[in-house]
Amino acid sequence: MNYIKLGNSDLNVSRICLGCMGFGNAATGQHSWTLDEEKSREIIKHALDSGVNFFDTAIAYQNGTSEEFLGRAVKDFAKRDEVFIATKFLPRSTDEIESGVTGQQHIENYLDKSLKHLGMDYVDLYIYHMWDYQTPIYDILDGLNKAVKAGKVRYIGIANCYAWQLAKANYLAEKNNFAKFISVQNHYNLLFREEEREMVNFCAEDNIAMTPYSALASGRLSRKLGETSKRMQEDSYAKFKYDATAEIDSKIINRVDELATKYGVTMTEISLAWLLTKVDSPVVGATKFHHIDGAVKSVDLQLSAEDIAYLEELYTPHALVGVMAQNKPNANKNSQVWMKNAPKN
Repeated sequence: MNYIKLGNSDLNVSRICLGCMGFGNAATGQHSWTLDEEKSREIIKHALDSGVNFFDTAIAYQNGTSEEFLGRAVKDFAKRDEVFIATKFLPRSTDEIESGVTGQQHIENYLDKSLKHLGMDYVDLYIYHMWDYQTPIYDILDGLNKAVKAGKVRYIGIANCYAWQLAKANYLAEKNNFAKFISVQNHYNLLFREEEREMVNFCAEDNIAMTPYSALASGRLSRKLGETSKRMQEDSYAKFKYDATAEIDSKIINRVDELATKYGVTMTEISLAWLLTKVDSPVVGATKFHHIDGAVKSVDLQLSAEDIAYLEELYTPHALVGVMAQNKPNANKNSQVWMKNAPKN
């Protein structure tokens, strides 16, 4: 395993981040394909034994049971100061807004719940899971900064955002001497490269780490066309993201398969080796040992410039999908809440 400084931080993380959305009590969550605690612990231990020290979860994953499984496994299998834990919080709910819970209070409440789930005193990276258009960004930044000052959070990150949102948020943070976002976790892989329009270059300019999710397109970049899995069959959200472009994406998947055959490696290794030329530490989900093994091997696989061009050649622009499609910005609403609650200088 190789390691890298995560953006403008001192977190020396593995080039592969283990995504923990596949862990948790399926009976209480939104996914039927997640692993129970015993199997989750086996995967987490195998990742640790393979050199992975970076783990990504969220309070939204299986109603917090992903956090619980991860926290107990880390306590049993690792030293806390040798691993880096990221978790995420959701926007304010309608009930919170109506009852007057501020953005600052919302963050404090959610963070305390996550720390309780994890059984930890702090998290290394606390991620704003998706942009909250009903809450002033000043309140979010203020709440996150208070968490950092309290020692409950070391660094903050953001997910599912536009480059302009990240740029303005960090500008406002700098202006008010708040903690700035050091990482972004957006949707990015060989089948969905819209991040290359603005986000990739912006992050490179400001040394903001990229830790994209859906690194293997929910398994589509790790299997030959026609092969499937339980998750691919049952994950309606993944179907929503990828089914509409399946025909044009199939040509790229075939090229991944070709290169895997050429080099005698797995499709996972080819897909992640490509992504690792673009980003710091992709979030890779795993529910079987070989998922981790393929991800770890990808770190040492060097693709040639010709290989990279061959993989990228057939890409066509894609429409926004998933969270970004569901939460499109409203210019008027943004202008009303953007600087609300910020002190006037």
